[in-house]
Amino acid sequence: MGRRSIGLVSDTHGWLDEHVLEVFKNVEHIVHAGDVGTMAVIAQLERVAPVTVVRGNIDGGELRFFPLEAQIQLGATTIAALHIAGSPKRPRAAARELIARLRPDVLVVGHSHIPVVGRVGGTLWINPGAAGRVGFHSERYAAILHIESDGSLALDRVVLGPRSGKRG
Repeated sequence: MGRRSIGLVSDTHGWLDEHVLEVFKNVEHIVHAGDVGTMAVIAQLERVAPVTVVRGNIDGGELRFFPLEAQIQLGATTIAALHIAGSPKRPRAAARELIARLRPDVLVVGHSHIPVVGRVGGTLWINPGAAGRVGFHSERYAAILHIESDGSLALDRVVLGPRSGKRG
């Protein structure tokens, strides 16, 4: 099998820039790392690819049924997701426990609104940054994880525009 691509998004807080759908048009799966905000965001993403979602700290109501953590397997690559995880330099207990238990190749996290890439042991830690307009961040982000045919991983960070929601 050739290169596989997975869309990574977090912290939409009930609003999804239509540009994300264009950016993700060639991905085979999407991981939303929490603080979704509304089911409408998931419905928009599902127009592009299947979506794995974890519940964030603002996700109540109908979103409370999403799990706090998730795991997907794409070929030989295991991807886990958790909303509140800390950082690669200071992972929270829940993130350390998840990594020890699942031993994922990739952990996708959210909550901080800050794009971060690092390693915790053998796990690639990715916070794609906030894609929504709510928060203190100045730019909105998403990311695309590429799994190469040899199993190696590459990441494209996508700047969606300023937090105001206006591009350009």
